[in-house]
Amino acid sequence: MPETRDRLIIALDVDSASQAQQIVQAVGESFSTFKVGKQLFTAEGPQIVRDLVSSGKKVFLDLKFHDIPNTVAAAVRQASALRVDMLTVHASGGSKMLNAAAGAAGNNVLVLAVTVLTSLADEDLSEIGVAGNVQAQVLRLARLARASGIRGLVASAHEARELRHELGDDFAIVTPGVRPAGAAKGDQARVVTPADALRAGASHIVVGRPISEAPDPAQAAREILRELEGVFQVR
Repeated sequence: MPETRDRLIIALDVDSASQAQQIVQAVGESFSTFKVGKQLFTAEGPQIVRDLVSSGKKVFLDLKFHDIPNTVAAAVRQASALRVDMLTVHASGGSKMLNAAAGAAGNNVLVLAVTVLTSLADEDLSEIGVAGNVQAQVLRLARLARASGIRGLVASAHEARELRHELGDDFAIVTPGVRPAGAAKGDQARVVTPADALRAGASHIVVGRPISEAPDPAQAAREILRELEGVFQVR
């Protein structure tokens, strides 16, 4: 199992490498894992990943690949060559795509299947023609991902408890949409606190704006880390 500090993934959802590096430097050496998503990757390309990795940081590459199997496999191989630790694909790409991603990754990188985005609620699924509620769709996609060789998921903590029961202890569950008590929800529809996410079964949490936009990012990150450590102290 990861160390407590490695369970906190800090999202670098900013417009430039300089802004990203400011956040990395601001939180200090106590934090090792950072998410590079579409915003930063589109602005800076793979060099920002190389720079983070070369400085000893772990990178969660959150580009949510969703394409034909051959294209996704090629993208996963390129991400593996960048030495990222984790990356995302959409579970809704289907079993052939998921199998291709898992095969291309091998043991070099943890592929996480995105189930239902945390910005979506039941009515949003209905709007795009998905039958059933969010939890049913998350479980359906989780089973598909596991059967296709995927070893982890991205899902809201609202579904994490049922997922943990369904998938067992060895499956990674990475939870975005995490907000400390009192923080603004932003554009997230399904949010929980860091401690509640771990109690529900998440193996990792992703936190962005509550840290990056805090007056003191290091203090904000340390407070979240203490909250996570408190969960293990009472177990």
